[in-house]
Order: sequence, then structure tokens, then C-alpha cells
Amino acid sequence: MIARIRRNARGNRNRAVANAIGDDCAILRFSGGAEILLTTDFSIEGTHFRREWHAPDSAGHRCLARGLSDIAAMGGEPAAAFLSLAMPADLPQKWADGFISGLLRLAKKHKVELAGGDISVAPLICADIVVVGHAPRGSAISRSGAKPGHSIYVTGELGQAAAVLASLRADKKISPRSAPGRRHFYPEPRVEVGQHLRRHKLASAMIDISDGLSTDLSHICQESGVAALIAEHSIPRPSGWEAGSSSLHFALHGGDDYELLFTAPSSAEIPRKIAGVTITPIGQITDGKRGEIFLTDSHGQRKKLTPGGWQVF
Repeated sequence: MIARIRRNARGNRNRAVANAIGDDCAILRFSGGAEILLTTDFSIEGTHFRREWHAPDSAGHRCLARGLSDIAAMGGEPAAAFLSLAMPADLPQKWADGFISGLLRLAKKHKVELAGGDISVAPLICADIVVVGHAPRGSAISRSGAKPGHSIYVTGELGQAAAVLASLRADKKISPRSAPGRRHFYPEPRVEVGQHLRRHKLASAMIDISDGLSTDLSHICQESGVAALIAEHSIPRPSGWEAGSSSLHFALHGGDDYELLFTAPSSAEIPRKIAGVTITPIGQITDGKRGEIFLTDSHGQRKKLTPGGWQVF
């Protein structure tokens, strides 16, 4: 669907738009020295959250986190958010207040102002968040800069958010304030990490892990025209979480982590931690078929990795 829209939109160009569809944010360039970063994301009841699972402040937090994570993936500094919120007419006011409270709490942490939006009625809750950020002209990190020989890195740990979701689907109780629970109910977008990578010109390409490592790495490979090789044993997974044999599956395909996935030249000195967040090398960009990913398993065997993350339809 996105590819079809992208093809059809190519004829409608404006000189202020520096990049077309394909990155986490659009880049708008006007007079002056900054680029405007703009992203938009839906949070829809039944698709992105469920009222029986997610407290209203969790739904609000997650709504804004999605947009902030896109700004982080470009190395940008968020400034403002716009929320369009459609709700059933009989939705309790307390729920709506809790949603806004969770969103504003995260906004305050990242110095983001809720600057406008829209309110409407709908059969279920639909929240569309627009986040506006900025970066110095020419410095925003896209998905298209990865080259053969560049190393692949991820922030934090992968798979716990998806493991919590699987537990919820199995009718298991998960405390939202526990260590495992927070990564699903209150994910922390890596805004400071993205800014550090941009300021120090360390990352050649970057994306946030919202759809799953396998799918989001394929996006970088597609946009950069390269292939990738990653090592199973290198993928950071949380300790102390009983995910069993599914932990690798959750880490590869689960999504909802809102960590950063980035590439860097071999000459780049990547710290082990940035803003208190662990940085882990997991593989290398290769000169292979565009978008192709291979995984080296625990026995040293190489196999093709098919993207298995979130798909809308």
C-alpha cells in the first residue's frame, strides 16, 4: 500500500520537501539553517491498545512515544505535538483525562508542547499524533546511508514488549510498573541517543524498531540498496524474563521496542553506552541482493532471514 502511494505521489513535488516518502519523518527545508522534521502515527483501539489491557495513561504515553521515536530515529530534537482524538460519545471522561495525562507526562519529559489538534466522535478510540522536531540543515539521519562494510548496532534490549503482549493474549497478568511491563506499557523513546549519534556524526543510517528488528532492518537495506548479516548470539535480549524458546522470535520479529537500529562505518568509535543506554553491535552491512538479510545461528550456520515483523494487513 505504501509503495503504491509513494509511486503515485512522485509527480506532486514541492521544493521545501527535502525527502519523499520512505523515512521516519518528512524533512522540510525553508530559509534559515534548520530542517523541520515531521511525523504522524495512529493509535487505534483494538489495533495498538486495548482498554481491558492498557490503562488510559499507558495508551496516551504509547501514542506520543510512537511519534517521539520517529524523531529520535532521525537524530532530531522534538518541539511540538498535535493530537487528533476521536472517541465514542459514551467514553468516560476519566478515561479521556487519563489518556491526556499519560501523553502530557511524556511530553514534559522531552520538553514537547502539545500545540493543537482536533476532537471528533467515532465508534472506537482513534488517536493520530503529529510530532514536529528539528535538526541542523543536512544533519538528519535517514535510512539510506548504509554501505557495505558498515557495522549494525541496536540500543537497549529487544523482545520484551512483544513477550508481554504474548502473555496478555494468554490471559496472564503483567504489572505495568514491573521491569518487563514498563517496556510494553510505557516504552521510552531514545531521543537523547539519536541526538548524540547525529551531533557526533556517528550513524550512517538509522530507524526505530517499532515493527520488529527483521522488518526494520529490511527497510534500511531497501532504502540503502544493500544486504545485511546479523548474528543470533549478538542480539541483546533481557535477562530474567521467562520467554523460553520464543525469546529470539520476539527479539527478531516482535516490534514495539522503540529502540534504535543504526549503522556506522567501521572507523566510527561507537560508545558502549549513550545517555545510559547500552549499544550493541549485531552484524554488518554487506554487498548483496538489495534488502536481503542473513542470520548466523548458534551453530554458525547462515540462513536467510525473512522479515516477520508487524504488517498492517
